[in-house]
Amino acid sequence: MSNLYTIQKRFDTVQNYSNHEELLIHILQVYLDSFPIKDAYLLRYSPIGFVAEGIIFLNEEGGSHIGEIREEIRSFPIIYSAIVEKKAKFCTGMDYLKNISIKYSIPSQNNAFLIVPIFIGHYVFGYICSTQIDMDEITEKLLDDFTAFGNVIGQLIIQARDPKKDSILSKRELEVMRQIALGDSTKEMADFMNLSELTINQYVKSAIKKLQAKNRTHAISILYQEGVI
Repeated sequence: MSNLYTIQKRFDTVQNYSNHEELLIHILQVYLDSFPIKDAYLLRYSPIGFVAEGIIFLNEEGGSHIGEIREEIRSFPIIYSAIVEKKAKFCTGMDYLKNISIKYSIPSQNNAFLIVPIFIGHYVFGYICSTQIDMDEITEKLLDDFTAFGNVIGQLIIQARDPKKDSILSKRELEVMRQIALGDSTKEMADFMNLSELTINQYVKSAIKKLQAKNRTHAISILYQEGVI
C-alpha cells in the first residue's frame, strides 16, 4: 500500500483535470492502486433524508456510471456507522449478509464489504465502498489509513470546487435551498417567505437546473460540497 504522502503527491496537479468526472475517476484509480482492493463504488451523500446516490464504479476491467443506485443509508448499519463516526468500516461473514445491498453484488468468494467515508471537518458528503477485498490485509492500521484517505479526498474535492457556484443562484434561490437544507417543507417555506408554494417550487426547479443536479438532494449535496451552505 502507498503511504499517504505518496497518495497526496498524486493529486498535486488537481487543476490539470479537464472536468469534475475526470477527477473522480482519477481518485478511484489512485484508491485501487494504493490499497489491497479490486473494485470501487463512489457515491455522493446528503444528510437531507440520509440519501446516497451512485456516481461511478471502477475495477480492473473498466468502469461505468451507477446512477441507478440510490440508498437510504440508515437501512445499512455499517454505512450509517461509517458516516456518523467518519471512520472506515469493514465487515465479512454474517455481518456482510446483513449489510450488503444486491446493487453492489459482484460474484465474489470473499463476502466482504468496506466503506470509506469522504469528509472534511464534520461534514461527510460521499463515500467509496468495495466488495473485492484481500481480507488478509485488513487491519486496524489499514482501516485508519482508509479513513485518512477519505479525509484527503474530501479536501481535494473541496479545493477543486468551482468558486463561482455561489454566484450561479439568485439570492432568492439560495435562500430557498438553505431552508431546504434546514429541513423546511415547501409549505413552511411559503409561509415563512410569504410566497406561494408554486413560487417556491419554481425557485427549487430553477436552482436544480442551474446546479445541473438531478434532484433536491443532489442540489443540496452540491451546495454543501462547494461550501455555499
